[in-house]
This record gives sequence, C-alpha cells and structure tokens, in this order.
Amino acid sequence: MSRSHPTDPLLARDAAVMWHPYTQHALGEPPLPVASAHGAWLNLTDGRRLLDAVSSWWVNLHGHGHPALVSALSAQAARLEHVLFAGCTHEPAVHLGERLIALANAGGANVERVFYSDNGSTAVEVALKIAFQAAQQRGETGRTRFLALHGAYHGDTFGAMAVGEPEGFHSVFRPLLAPVDFIRPDDLATLNWTLETRGHEYAAMIVEPLVQGAAGMRMYSAGFLAEAARLCRGRGVALIADEVFTGFGRTGTMFAFEQAGVSPDLICLSKGLTAGMLPLAATLATRALFECFQGEGVDRAFLHGHSFMANPLACAVANASLDLLLEPAAIARRAELAEQTRRHVAALRSHRGLKNPRSLGLIGAADLRNGTGAYGSSASRRLRAEAATRGVLLRPLGDVLYAVPPYCVTDEELATIWRVLGEIAAP
Repeated sequence: MSRSHPTDPLLARDAAVMWHPYTQHALGEPPLPVASAHGAWLNLTDGRRLLDAVSSWWVNLHGHGHPALVSALSAQAARLEHVLFAGCTHEPAVHLGERLIALANAGGANVERVFYSDNGSTAVEVALKIAFQAAQQRGETGRTRFLALHGAYHGDTFGAMAVGEPEGFHSVFRPLLAPVDFIRPDDLATLNWTLETRGHEYAAMIVEPLVQGAAGMRMYSAGFLAEAARLCRGRGVALIADEVFTGFGRTGTMFAFEQAGVSPDLICLSKGLTAGMLPLAATLATRALFECFQGEGVDRAFLHGHSFMANPLACAVANASLDLLLEPAAIARRAELAEQTRRHVAALRSHRGLKNPRSLGLIGAADLRNGTGAYGSSASRRLRAEAATRGVLLRPLGDVLYAVPPYCVTDEELATIWRVLGEIAAP
C-alpha cells in the first residue's frame, strides 16, 4: 500500500523523511501534527485540541509546559547544560540521587547507589549487567540465566528484549538474546519449583511490579510479588523491580513494590522521572551489589556509560518534578483521582463492548469483548482514530483500552476520557 499524500506541509515533510516507532508506514496513516501543548491538552496544527489521556506514552506527570519545570530547565541551562559524568559530578545529579534513594527506602527498599542512564530500556540493561557481573565477581559463575514474567516488556535494547515476552514484539531477535526462563504471573508453584531446582543458575529475576503495562495493563497480586521476592532471596537471586512505568505515583504509592512489602536489589526508573520533559533514567542498587565492583583493577569496575548520563538539565527538571509530586496537596489530589478512576472503571462492568475492567491507582483499563488480540490491529487503529475525533488521545494496546492521564487532569477531563472510551467501544 502506498503512503498517503497529506495536505498539511508538516505531514508532507514528515512523510518524506521520518521513521516512527511502532508504526507500519505501509499503511499510510499520517501521525498527529502537534504544534504545542499545555496542561493535559495537545494543540494540533489544524486547530484541533486533544486531551492527552496516555500522558504522552506514560511520561507526563504534571501536564505539558508546567511553569516550575520550565523554570528549572531554564535556570539550570544558564549555569551548566552538560558535563561528562566520568570523573565529574554536579549538584543536580547528587541531589536527585539522594532523594531517589530516600524515597525508595521510605517505601521499604534498602538501596544506596544510583547509576544514571537515559531511558527505561537502558535502566533495565544496566540492572541486568550489574546483576550478572556481580554474580561472576562473587565467583558464582554458573549464574548465567535470568527469570522474567510472561507478558513482560522491559524495553528494546538487547538485554531488555531478552527478558521481554518471548512471543511478543521481539521474537525475531530471540536467537541473539540471553537465556531467560519465563514464569506466568501468580504461578507460585512453578516459580517455587524453578528456583528450588535451578536457583543456582539465575543472576536475577526481573518484574514490572503489579502492572505489566505494554502487555495490556495486566495486573497481578501483591502476594505473588511478595512471595517471589522471598523465594529469590532464599536462593541468592537478585530481584529487579522495573518501575519505569509504575513509579512516581501511578499505582497509588510512590513505587508499586511498596504495596507488596518487598525490598528489591535493583530498581529501574525513567518515564515520569523528569515528568516527560527530558530523557533520563536511573538504576538504584544495594550496597551489597555495589561492593561487588570494588577492587584494585579497573576490570572489576562497572564499565558502562552514556555520553549524556546524569545530564544536569534533566536532573534539575527531575528535582523540580519531585518537589511537585511531594506537595501535600498533590498527594491528596492523586488519591482523589485514583478513587475517581476506580469509579469510572467500575461503571464499565455493565458495558456490552468491554470486559475485565480493572484499575490500580491512576491506571484504568478494560478489554474489548470481541477483539482480535493483535497489537496494532485495524480495530485498535480505528478506535484510536475515533477517540481523536472526539477530542481524546488514546493508544489502545491490541484489545486493551486504557487511560493513564497526567495528574493535572480535572474531574471533568477525567470523566470525558472515560466517557469517550466507553463510546468508542460500543458494539
């Protein structure tokens, strides 16, 4: 199928040079031409306004163009825009690291070190490499495998792909990926048997705590996560909590792992870390893991890095975002939005076109009753287009309709999102 020839000059230029993520360009569907954004709204070049019900791929926490974040970015740019983090340090990075450790430990973790990178996939990559190298340097050379959950998505770099759903987006790369064994969420019997018989083979188990986002907002029990953590600890297997999506209040607590009462060995953060303004990620680690890398030779160090890691602009914005997140009024407002989300989702139980409505914190989702199951199916593209005609930006995950709006959303805007979601799913 040939590509369409859009009349908007921006779309025509885009069609000539751009390669968009998770897009089949042969279908000829033009992207939305976004001119500006404010609060929970995107302004298109054709004059339309869309309510950003997915927080621009789950990153935007406080709304677009928040003045506190813009001010922090501008002020930091005037002082120090960037410096290499190998052999240098700076106040925004250290201050942010101190705060992330304090927040994680307040939720039950016991981490002491922060390693910066630039996105969720690299935060996961760092965690996997730390877990593997630490085992090797402890002399546990047989720990060459990882455990993960069926349905997982942890990113698109090679290590992150390896621990993602084996029949998912990355199946074509499977021959090139590290050895990983997969457990179904809530299947404690299989997890227990696997760790009992082969626990000595695993460097780490990685989980998206409580909610598997890209799998279709699949939710599993806190009890399973708690028991998985206990079993891993008993077998010397590091637990990696991928909080890239679930972190910073999305599930109702600062981090989702808090709700299971677990203490991960490694925590991966990104997306909401800078509230969507700049790329930044962090991997938090325990003292025990950090100590595995100490020694006289550089070969024992963690030889991993990025040119823009710990970028001062991103760190300054992240600190400003944490200031907003921790305001008492903001905490209370998120609780209100979580309760409203619960009610909106519960109202879908009688919807003829939807099934399995579910929510956790500010995450809400439901499945199409007669869907095809395919990611990027014609049905999901049609629903996305129908939502846009009603003024709402949605991005269905196959048969799953969901909403994760920014925290600045008003009661009326939230109601609009769920009304439109129900309308487009009507049989």
